[in-house]
Amino acid sequence: MKAAVAAGADAVYMGGSRFGARAFAQNPEEDKLLEAIDYVHLHGRKLYLTVNTLMKEQEMGDLFDYLLPYYRQGLDAAIVQDMGVFSFIKENFPDLAIHASTQMSTTGAYGAGILKDLGAERVVTAREISLREIKQIHDNVDVEIESFVHGALCYCYSGQCLFSSLIGGRSGNRGRCAQTCRLPYEVKKGGKVIGKKEDRYVLSLKDLSTLDIIPDMIEAGVYSMKIEGRMKSPRYTAGVVSIYRKYTDLYLSQGREGYHIKEEDRKALLDLFDRGGQTDGYYKKHNGRDMVVWKEKPSFREGNQALFDFLDENYVEKQVKEAVHGQAFLEEGQAACLLLEACGHEVTVTGDLVQKAQNQPMTEEKIKKQLDKTGNTPFYFENLEIHVTGNCFLPVQSLNDLRRRGLEEIEKAILSQYRREDRKEAVKQEGTTKADLKSGEDCKLTVSLERPDCLETAANSPRVSRIYIDAAEFEPERWKSYVELCHKNGKECMLTMPHIFRTRAEQFLDKYKKELKEASFDGFLIRSLEEVAYLKQKDMGGKLIFDFGMYGMNSRAQELYSDLGADELTWPVELNNRELGKLSVPGELLVYGRLPMMVTAQCIHQGVEQCDKIPGVLMMKDRMGKEFPVRNHCTFCYNTIYNSAPVSLHGFDEGIKSLAPSSLRLQFTTEDKEQTKAVIQYYLGEFYQGEKRELPFEEFTRGHFKRGVE
Repeated sequence: MKAAVAAGADAVYMGGSRFGARAFAQNPEEDKLLEAIDYVHLHGRKLYLTVNTLMKEQEMGDLFDYLLPYYRQGLDAAIVQDMGVFSFIKENFPDLAIHASTQMSTTGAYGAGILKDLGAERVVTAREISLREIKQIHDNVDVEIESFVHGALCYCYSGQCLFSSLIGGRSGNRGRCAQTCRLPYEVKKGGKVIGKKEDRYVLSLKDLSTLDIIPDMIEAGVYSMKIEGRMKSPRYTAGVVSIYRKYTDLYLSQGREGYHIKEEDRKALLDLFDRGGQTDGYYKKHNGRDMVVWKEKPSFREGNQALFDFLDENYVEKQVKEAVHGQAFLEEGQAACLLLEACGHEVTVTGDLVQKAQNQPMTEEKIKKQLDKTGNTPFYFENLEIHVTGNCFLPVQSLNDLRRRGLEEIEKAILSQYRREDRKEAVKQEGTTKADLKSGEDCKLTVSLERPDCLETAANSPRVSRIYIDAAEFEPERWKSYVELCHKNGKECMLTMPHIFRTRAEQFLDKYKKELKEASFDGFLIRSLEEVAYLKQKDMGGKLIFDFGMYGMNSRAQELYSDLGADELTWPVELNNRELGKLSVPGELLVYGRLPMMVTAQCIHQGVEQCDKIPGVLMMKDRMGKEFPVRNHCTFCYNTIYNSAPVSLHGFDEGIKSLAPSSLRLQFTTEDKEQTKAVIQYYLGEFYQGEKRELPFEEFTRGHFKRGVE
């Protein structure tokens, strides 16, 4: 933090002891974080607290007491991912600014508009969106835009990754990412390994570096430039911040004509950290092979000691001080007086009585020399005037005390503007309880499909009450016939919206608006906030069922989603059965299906072969021999990497019934017609007919239903 301030950062994000996305970092305890808040304020900067993890119901009760001391101290903003946390802060700390984390996957003006209306002061955009999309947000939504300019890039859209969570129980949504994307994988097609043999780091992206496009970013509407510094050193922090400070100021003062990058600065950024080159990311292109590292990071690189020494001397070890203007008044028989002015504040302190000199009077030079010793304080005297009247004498100890109290008072005056009054206790939420909701109604069975050839099988299955069909895979020209088939068999038909809703998705749905209207879907499975606003603006009607990726991890989040128009919710897949039991709103429970472990703007098919705009499924094999299906959804140009085995909650029927879900979902991704039929029949038998049958699949995982995540 100190290195960032010294190098010119306007603000610093820091995590406290809890609820931050860097659970394994050396996060400061409360006393140190309070000290950090004062430190940045003394130097005219800001500190933002990272409260950017998803929170379980039982944790929400600790949030008020956790935030209160930082709020009182003058915390400038909290960055959040969880909509329950968002709601809680707005209600309990209404004058604390909220920044919507990149973990919210904000990709356009629709989502940014909702967050703005809810009370977000700033939106941190998804790393994958283009400068054009950023400008659309800027032009349509009056909200501050923060975008990443340097540092590590996640392979997955932030907030959409379950890879680390499902493989090892370390959830990226809870700040515990194990960085599985930095491991080697083989890519297979038709059982054969494809791509170059040495190109095994298919998910490891180069670090972002945007020096060349700073003018473009500013002109697109980026208000705050964010440097990612996950568990990096003070030296790295100082080096990167100082270079971006330099070039941002260069553009602001000299415009495009005077904007030129020195090669030594490019080299310095690589010398500070290099895992295989740098990329300017997604701002000017959708994806690309040149953004991926492909090869293992070198085990040793010779360091640039001259650069390191420079950074240590000028930023890491150098104490930042603020200028003080002072006037000292010493007059015989009067109390010594010191008037100080700093950072727009003035204070006056008086000291001991000035005595008449018995021998040699104190000179202005001697008094100034003594008062000028600001030592380890955050100040230095830019100028100090001494006014002496008469033959004055004051002990050195009295002068030291006068200076000490003066600097303490000016520090107090600067910090007092940030202090807030105490808030006594958290507002109690009157939420819906399970007892208030419908009871006795049969738990419905729903089916989610990605393959059109499986629809007839699902439609002909008894007891299934609803079918979700994927907008990326079911051709729009036949939407109406799909809906009619479902209705003919007494089933609702819902359109599954894309995991990521960007310009391409909007253009696609606009193109097929007529088909969408005529199809008369019963509703939509919603996967992003963007889609809520889009469908409302287009007056599409129908139910809105929020998918598990909308993360209603606690009752507050669930209530907020209901306020936003959710008719039904899907329960999060990272909660265990005991945690699900604490939620207030019944939801749909996934009892079978391959979970999407990553949703990516990158395309593995394009990276190892070439883009031919033909959807397909590749397999990605890890070091343990597990194979993960990878589907390229060309309609919306994103990839989904699925888990190697489906979640299956067979055998837990009694426990599931006790949770009283509104419905059970069978989610089919890569399964063919025969597999789909067998799985539907199995779950119909177990959950609705009390029959025990032979499992129709060999491999499965229990997901987080029993274990949960930390």
